[in-house]
Amino acid sequence: MEIYLDNAATTRAFDSVNKLMLQALELDYGNPSSLHRKGLAAEKLIKEAKEILAKSLKVDTKEIYFTSGGTESNNLALIGAAYGNKRAGNHIITTRIEHPSVHNPLIFLEEQGFRVTYVPVDGNGKIIEDDLLAAIDKDTILVSLMYVNNEVGAVQNIRNLSGKIKGKKSDIIIHVDAIQAFGKYTIYPKREGIDLLSASGHKIHGPKGSGVLFIRDKVKVNPIVFGGGQQKGMRSGTENVPAIAGLGQAVKEIYLGHQERIDKLYTLKKVFIDGVKQLEGVTVNCVGDELKDSAPHITSVSFEGIRSEVLLHALEDKGIYVSSGSACASNHPQLSGTLKAIGLPKNLLDSTLRFSFSVFTKEEEIEYTLSVLRELVPLLKRYNRH
Repeated sequence: MEIYLDNAATTRAFDSVNKLMLQALELDYGNPSSLHRKGLAAEKLIKEAKEILAKSLKVDTKEIYFTSGGTESNNLALIGAAYGNKRAGNHIITTRIEHPSVHNPLIFLEEQGFRVTYVPVDGNGKIIEDDLLAAIDKDTILVSLMYVNNEVGAVQNIRNLSGKIKGKKSDIIIHVDAIQAFGKYTIYPKREGIDLLSASGHKIHGPKGSGVLFIRDKVKVNPIVFGGGQQKGMRSGTENVPAIAGLGQAVKEIYLGHQERIDKLYTLKKVFIDGVKQLEGVTVNCVGDELKDSAPHITSVSFEGIRSEVLLHALEDKGIYVSSGSACASNHPQLSGTLKAIGLPKNLLDSTLRFSFSVFTKEEEIEYTLSVLRELVPLLKRYNRH
């Protein structure tokens, strides 16, 4: 038996996604900029995907731009908006729990002369509002916030935060990294006060190498890739038609029976949390007072006295696949900045695993995982004492 509980890292593609991508690879393989029939067929797939994305976000198709994934979307949003609005100021605000694809572009911008303020979060991973608002000054041009944290599942009330930010300085551009939220929540950027929104295909059962950036009309973003002028010059390069088509199909399917699927994920999460809490020395992180204060698909658990890597591989030997944190940074030995930011005790920083579910996860898989943990955790604790 193989049980895949690393869906915050990537997801298995829907069958319908694979089928449409194969069509784009084998039949509609023309260059979408070409004027002949093959090119027009490829362009039609892009147009259909764009319409699906625009409908799901309740935005105009001209505000949708396709990228190679969440990392590129975040880079384009941050670097493009910073340089596009440099005359208005050079100050950017973010939090201490952002993904590396936000954090590292901001480090780059600091090296280029921009000022970046990193706002703290509380023990549940929620942004401390007073600190966020106090950080705004006359030079603030951009605020970048994560909708759902990829490591601990903390959820921010973006609509509330954006309203307060714009209430203090109306011309601030608000970027939201929605890579872990898109497909789990119904997100309407214009209702929530979002100017730039990043999303990724492979987190919602679409293909890797597919992403999208919503840029609200009239928001100034400079391109960071130059070439043939595709996508109105915002993102040059021949469009990856199979990936774009697959992304559109994934969005179309993920929102079918959406609420029922989310309710199922919360049910699985409750079963898992109730079971894992029965183990000695276990802490479930960032759940809050109510289960729905956290994302439906991500659960962060600390196992006192057991190194995360040891437990990860012990679970792998039983056919269960989980993660020790952000898969984008898991190969690097440094401890998680997010876990430090939420104030996790030092002895738990290297004892934390992330379990993340998807629409394919079954309750019997959760029950089996709990039975394996009941076997492994006491065993590994005894081993570590010797």
